[in-house]
Amino acid sequence: MKFPLLKTGMTMLAAAALVVVAAPQALAATVINYDCEASSPLGPQYIPFQQTVDATAPATVAPGGTFDVVVDTATNQVPATAGGYTVKNVNTFTLKVPIAPNATLNGLDLTGGSNLGSTPTWSASGGVITIKFAGPIAGGAAFDLPTITAHLTAGPSGVVDTTLYGTSFTDPGLTFNTVVTVLIFDISVPTACFPNPNPVLTSTTIG
Repeated sequence: MKFPLLKTGMTMLAAAALVVVAAPQALAATVINYDCEASSPLGPQYIPFQQTVDATAPATVAPGGTFDVVVDTATNQVPATAGGYTVKNVNTFTLKVPIAPNATLNGLDLTGGSNLGSTPTWSASGGVITIKFAGPIAGGAAFDLPTITAHLTAGPSGVVDTTLYGTSFTDPGLTFNTVVTVLIFDISVPTACFPNPNPVLTSTTIG
């Protein structure tokens, strides 16, 4: 069973005098495996799902140089049923993305996307970027998340890796609510997810 995934985000940063001249390096499409725990009235339900992600970033950047990381996910679809119940919609999405410690966030663009039910927004605090959108997306509907372009500035040395956030159900990187219809009642089921494993989406060497 697949559950919707927010456009997989990325670590980012930008704003200095030097500009990257290296051509973007596209890694092979990455399949993200998420472990999810849905807090249903019948107790926790464990639901894995997958999302394919294409990400690009320069292979190298000069110390203090600016560069972009671009992440695009494949079209996904909300399941029509879950656990034998009709899915009315999914809503209240939150995706967290860590900011690499040897880079600085300058800005982030969310472009494109379709059938999301609302406009995604982002904020950054405590070294973590949070992307949110309210939805709803109807059960059985296909949707396309916006492309994420993160503008970064490299630190003095090291490697800038793009990954996702989340280590457990109590420290999730992705959360959303699923509304299912049981008899004549609609029940909202909060769901918490984390990437397992958490692969490197892009890697840029400073120097």
